[in-house]
Amino acid sequence: MTAEQVARSAREASNMLQTVGSAQKSAVLRRIKQVLSERRDAIIAANRVDKEAAQKEVEAGRLSASLFKRLDIEGTDGEKFATLLQGVDDVDRIADPVGQVTLARKLDDGLDLFRVVCPVGVCLVIFEARPEVVVNIACLAIKSGNAAILKGGKEAQRTNRELADAIQHAIRTAGTDFPENSVQMVQTRDEISELLDLDRYVDIVIPRGSNSLVRHIQNSTRIPVLGHADGICSTFLDASADVTKAVHTVVDAKTHYPAACNATETLLVHESVASSVFVPVAQALLSAGVRIHADERARAALDAAGVTDPLVTPATDADFGHEYTDLDIAVRVVDSLDAAIDHINAHGSKHTDAIITESRDNALWFMRRVDAAGVYWNASTRFADGFRYGFGAEIGVSTNKTHARGPAGLEGLTIYKYYLFGRGQAAGDFGVGSGKHAFLHKDIKLDDDVRSQFAL
Repeated sequence: MTAEQVARSAREASNMLQTVGSAQKSAVLRRIKQVLSERRDAIIAANRVDKEAAQKEVEAGRLSASLFKRLDIEGTDGEKFATLLQGVDDVDRIADPVGQVTLARKLDDGLDLFRVVCPVGVCLVIFEARPEVVVNIACLAIKSGNAAILKGGKEAQRTNRELADAIQHAIRTAGTDFPENSVQMVQTRDEISELLDLDRYVDIVIPRGSNSLVRHIQNSTRIPVLGHADGICSTFLDASADVTKAVHTVVDAKTHYPAACNATETLLVHESVASSVFVPVAQALLSAGVRIHADERARAALDAAGVTDPLVTPATDADFGHEYTDLDIAVRVVDSLDAAIDHINAHGSKHTDAIITESRDNALWFMRRVDAAGVYWNASTRFADGFRYGFGAEIGVSTNKTHARGPAGLEGLTIYKYYLFGRGQAAGDFGVGSGKHAFLHKDIKLDDDVRSQFAL
């Protein structure tokens, strides 16, 4: 099919999905897990071939090491594949958001208004590496009643194809009337270029990948884009930071998965703890192999404590506001809590930022004033993840200030529509003057009788 035919068939599937019930969705999700389990060996074999080819690209300098790390779908002892299957179950267990009533209001006797959750429609998802995205997005789209068009990176093309084939087979053999074109995959950049122009069919674009990919998508379409271009997360050691909490959270935030967009890239240190709390934090980072790009005051604190290590280098202005996606961190000593906040708002990417402090007042001040999708108190920035939030899976992390922000799960794939039930009323019946009357605007109780009207 051409790109336009793919988009048109996705729109047709989306229209049919508007009336698919929760039981049908659940049957399809259970079948997807079953088929993925049955085809595990073939999927992992394809992934190993992709990884072997990608390793050669890394050695040739044509593929980044961080992108390569995201390619694996197997994990140690099959852990990542098991997590992938668990994610399907997690999505299945989440309550179906479609048909939920979020507002009920009586405008007048016999004139009732309801705001009801519904699918976005057709979602175009473009991603690099991370082949598990095929399964995550497909399951979330199915659960939320959306059609999905997927385009993965060429570095994972064999894995992506195996996963997509398994999902499409599951949809066809689930024993339901689920639209077969609910999940489709395209292969080429030319197809993406054409799809980005098809705003009459595609409702939202979700790019997941590098800064350059996301910015290219944002600049190439009229279709709304949900996502983030950078993951420049900061952690601030406040004046009352507990050293044990600081070491544990900062090391995790930097080293648990440095290639992730929620890894901490900048460490800010209150001047009063530069020679105390910061030193053991730095020592722990160095022990983990982290390269520290330290400003003058941070280096002075380490020198005074006798910490000398070739992994400590002078920071440049470019280090602050840089996404390393590796075992590197920029460190700056600041004069105050407000100075830390100002730094984050100036250099951060509105993703996730954390404060380590024993002061509740300082924590709340930080959390209210930092302009980010996630603001944490005494916790690692690595918690910014749909799975960890209990969303089952995520479509991505959004730094937009639109209908979805932060790790976006099902709610990122839903919007709402207004249902108005009347008895032949006209807008001209209401107002001031002879024969006209005022609106009641009385809220209707959201009980089971109301909800049952819209349940599928």
